[in-house]
Amino acid sequence: MTERQPPRRQDAKLQEVDRRAFLRLAVAGGAASLVAACGWDGGGAIRPLLLDWSRVNDWVGEKVLFSPTHLARTYSPGERSAMLPSYFISGTTPMLDDPDRWRLRVQGMVEQALDLSLDDLMRLPRVSYTVKHHCVEGWSAIASWHGVPVSAIVERCRPLRTARYIRFESFDAGYSNGWDLASAMHPQTILAYGMNDNPLPPAHGAPLRLYSPTKLGYKLTKYLVAMTFTDTRPGGYWEDQGYPWFGGI
Repeated sequence: MTERQPPRRQDAKLQEVDRRAFLRLAVAGGAASLVAACGWDGGGAIRPLLLDWSRVNDWVGEKVLFSPTHLARTYSPGERSAMLPSYFISGTTPMLDDPDRWRLRVQGMVEQALDLSLDDLMRLPRVSYTVKHHCVEGWSAIASWHGVPVSAIVERCRPLRTARYIRFESFDAGYSNGWDLASAMHPQTILAYGMNDNPLPPAHGAPLRLYSPTKLGYKLTKYLVAMTFTDTRPGGYWEDQGYPWFGGI
């Protein structure tokens, strides 16, 4: 097994954005996210405005701010937070009846479909990092994550040239997220099977979850069972309710 640490270099490229326009977009996008996080979508009069703000926020995040080489800051294990809250959609913590039969299906617009066990994933190149987790509700916490880069899966399944997105599916009451392929290929985007030097706990998505410090927490699908490559942008559990689709930090 090969263990790799993502490089620490920072992207020096600066994006030229009008400061006042950017601040207006940031306030609008933040308002949409926080309103949705509090469980209120504004009703019939406000909901269209929130959705419009969310789309603008997505455009800025994906087309202006995202960089495939810019890395989130890493920390030492000694800086880990005492607690990292966890959320799921099911009424109780999702658990597999037979963990030994769990598989990750890689399917859709690919040359080679895959059916991977946890042992298969653990034999692939491994990335470990300690990073800050950001929730749309405003809190953050530091934890260590261990897993295989999504790029290693992409290398093996060989998506068709027209595949631009991935739908990540969960056994948590049908939870799902859609990602653009560029974000999924970021060097810090991993399929995590470990947390804080231990196997991933059930409360945080065991046996496998999507993780990246460049995205807000609701984009990081827990209890992962499938990756489906597509040429059409997938929705998602929260995204379909008005949360920003891109969800970048």
